[in-house]
Amino acid sequence: MQLHFLRAKLHKARVTETDLNYNGSVSIDEDLLKASGIHEFEKVDIYNITNGSRFTTYTIKAEAGSKKIGINGAAAHLVNIGDSVIICAYCSIDKSEIDSINPKVIQLDANNDIRNV
Repeated sequence: MQLHFLRAKLHKARVTETDLNYNGSVSIDEDLLKASGIHEFEKVDIYNITNGSRFTTYTIKAEAGSKKIGINGAAAHLVNIGDSVIICAYCSIDKSEIDSINPKVIQLDANNDIRNV
């Protein structure tokens, strides 16, 4: 039996831009991807703390050090610049691995700087 668990999370990321004309995805500062262990092109769920919307997309790298969190494509209708979001990546594990799961949670401040790991 496979179970789905949180693997990595960027908590309280601030949306810095939106682009309706892009094909989709979320652009995330490469440094934040590395810190969280989330990979480029990985499926993520995004939870908008500001307005309650939720959606699934995939990640693409934004320039390292840019502090960018860009919501692209149709999902851009679900956020505004300045919204606070949670970005989560999950994994499937065997039931026997439950005790070894240890999600990496990165808490960000209003400038998308890492506040706590």
